[in-house]
Amino acid sequence: MGNKLYLECGSGISGDMFVGAMLDLGADQKKLEEALQSLPVDGFKTEITRVKKSGLDACDFNVILDHVHENHDHDMEYLHGDHHDEHHHGEHHHDDHDHEDHHHEGHHHDDHHHEEHHHHEHRSPEDIIHIIGHASMTDSARELACKIVKILANAEAKAHGVPLEQVHFHEVGAVDSIVDIVAAAVCADSLNLDEVYIPQLNEGRGMVRCQHGLLPIPVPAVTNIISEHHLKMHITNVEGELVTPTGAAIAAALRTSEQLPEQFVIEKVGIGAGKREYECVGVLRAMMIA
Repeated sequence: MGNKLYLECGSGISGDMFVGAMLDLGADQKKLEEALQSLPVDGFKTEITRVKKSGLDACDFNVILDHVHENHDHDMEYLHGDHHDEHHHGEHHHDDHDHEDHHHEGHHHDDHHHEEHHHHEHRSPEDIIHIIGHASMTDSARELACKIVKILANAEAKAHGVPLEQVHFHEVGAVDSIVDIVAAAVCADSLNLDEVYIPQLNEGRGMVRCQHGLLPIPVPAVTNIISEHHLKMHITNVEGELVTPTGAAIAAALRTSEQLPEQFVIEKVGIGAGKREYECVGVLRAMMIA
């Protein structure tokens, strides 16, 4: 018999939050590192640390990209008035909410590192599945990673009104999200999950800035995933994006039920840290239940 997992998405869900929560629950870090080292992509390293979020001890999974592979978090300026250039020198600490360039074939924002635009990979879903196929991971983990990619690809194709084969991701094509997807799949697989309960996804409100202007929260890829996979959503009063496309795709790929057992025992708790500072706690809490 496998394990039963309850994902409490009170502060939403993103790829890095999910990986952090799984590691905190005891996912095999050695298997994760082996899988990531075997990926035929470069330009990244990962850090697993402990951080405090609203006073809570949480596991932080951080993908750090080299200068060439940076994927900027454009909407931070709109939401928080931050000036990216002050803290985008050298390495970039990946935030899984960096997603709103991922479906655009155009150029990066003009104010960021002009000379490096040509380095930003735009990969098709087939390219990514090919990369996953060459990673050192179990067949079941590989199958899960490919499922997450396909859920994202279908959502993007629908959002942009293009056939699946014409989808070229920036986010999923960028190194950071390939790492998030592979890490999520390897960690979930190592925990031998039998049931995954996700009663609802809490989302924020407002707008995020993308290359072509502002998009409403939840962004189109997220609404498409939620619609297609019948996930329950709750809109909170938090200003900002809590559910990323990668996070929604992970939830859709894993969920077996939205209805928690009437009574259960909590055997272990894992807390994964988000990167943004919002009014909410900013963690994904995962519980092994029986």
